Amino acid sequence: MEKAVQTNLSQNIFRVILALFMIFAGFSHLTFNRVDFQAQVPDWLPMSKDLVVILSGIVEMAIGLCLLLWKNQRAHIGWALAIFFVLVFPGNIAQYLDGKDAFGVLDSDRARLIRLFFQPVLIAWALWSSGAWKAWRNSKNTAA
Repeated sequence: MEKAVQTNLSQNIFRVILALFMIFAGFSHLTFNRVDFQAQVPDWLPMSKDLVVILSGIVEMAIGLCLLLWKNQRAHIGWALAIFFVLVFPGNIAQYLDGKDAFGVLDSDRARLIRLFFQPVLIAWALWSSGAWKAWRNSKNTAA
């Protein structure tokens, strides 16, 4: 059994907030924001936009629950969430380039452009709060 990476109180608080946000976002993919999330699915993706939204919602809820509850795998889950944020970023770019409104707040090019700058913040948040960065640094130190 793998030992959990030690994180401090602020990391734990931010990890719980991120996990709850992911669970909520995933639930909203399946319910009240389903159509709005379809605006983020690029037209070039050869799948049903509704299916992509449903599947990404399920993935978000699963990652959120794992990040919240699976202590010994938090660092791996942090990497998985960071990769998820990277994978959905082309959809955010497509939404900006195509000028598609969503959520009542992404209703201008300026708002959609500003939103793009939050994706790296989410990636860093996932890696820091889960202890993934610390685990990666520790693995480099022990390998040397």
